[in-house]
Amino acid sequence: MVSETSQLLSDSVEKIFSDHVTKDCIVSAEKGEWPENLWSEVVDNGLNLVLVPENLGGVGGTWFDAGILFKAIGRYQAPIPLAENIVAGYLLGLGGITYPENSIITILDGELDLNDNKLSGVSNRTPFGNHSTHGVAIISNNNKSKLVLVPILDSSISDDKNIALESRNNIEFRDVEALNIVNVDFNSDLILKIGALMRSCQIAGGLESLLNQSVRYANERIQFGRPIAKFQAIQQELAVLATHVAASGVAADYASSSMDNGGDELAIASAKSRVDDAISVCASIAHQVHGAIGFTYEHGLHFSTRRLWSWRAEYGSGTYWAKILGEKAVSNGANNFWPSITSGKI
Repeated sequence: MVSETSQLLSDSVEKIFSDHVTKDCIVSAEKGEWPENLWSEVVDNGLNLVLVPENLGGVGGTWFDAGILFKAIGRYQAPIPLAENIVAGYLLGLGGITYPENSIITILDGELDLNDNKLSGVSNRTPFGNHSTHGVAIISNNNKSKLVLVPILDSSISDDKNIALESRNNIEFRDVEALNIVNVDFNSDLILKIGALMRSCQIAGGLESLLNQSVRYANERIQFGRPIAKFQAIQQELAVLATHVAASGVAADYASSSMDNGGDELAIASAKSRVDDAISVCASIAHQVHGAIGFTYEHGLHFSTRRLWSWRAEYGSGTYWAKILGEKAVSNGANNFWPSITSGKI
């Protein structure tokens, strides 16, 4: 059952994205222009603070609430780091660190060291690093972990992009003074896990976009005197596409709910594996339905497919998570295989 908060967040993000995430907005963002109006609307409505506790000035929402926003980002191809900021806010909340005002926060990952409260190293392929004012990282050393919030200097950023033309910058830190450092009882694997959940939900939303565009085009495209959606071959392909989209959406929603219930690893691994399988099939069908038109920059289909191909490689590919599932299932033994599936816990 969808809560009042979930419904409010869903209504808010749908209104903001439908008003602001236009084709021109996405094209401009891919050329390097920051969508200031879109980001301002998101921040003014507190969507970036959905997982920040209320006592730290946030919404105090659930992972299911966050999943609604993640899926909307994928469905609209919103060219902003909302997903990354939601996850960063969650991490800061775990450490009791207040979300910095007027900030854009990214998630740092790579060979990073902390000495005398100063961060050094390189964060590789950092999402939206060139637009971010702060970064959050988990530094693990000698079986101890610290949550670190640091400023990002423009001079430290090397420009790079993924195939969706989203910035994926290398950021170099040279004895940068940390703004906050908190001892935590989790390690950097947490970022991999919640990052996989984030991307799984975004991919599920992106797959919905493929289905919607394909059905609409099939009903509009006239061939031999009737819409191509009337041909059984096209109907069969769209049915396969819809099946994968539905399964991916359920897997992503279950992973979000499982994070709220503490049984997350099996659900997240299953979701990332499932959406990874769906991408290859669904992107192929969508482009076949659209014919050659879907590959042209003038058409909007590729805004979805390029993001899907990029996101599936981040925070562990589907193959990586499938391997994790297999290894855990084998190590648990045959007697625990079915109970692990029914309980949702490995």
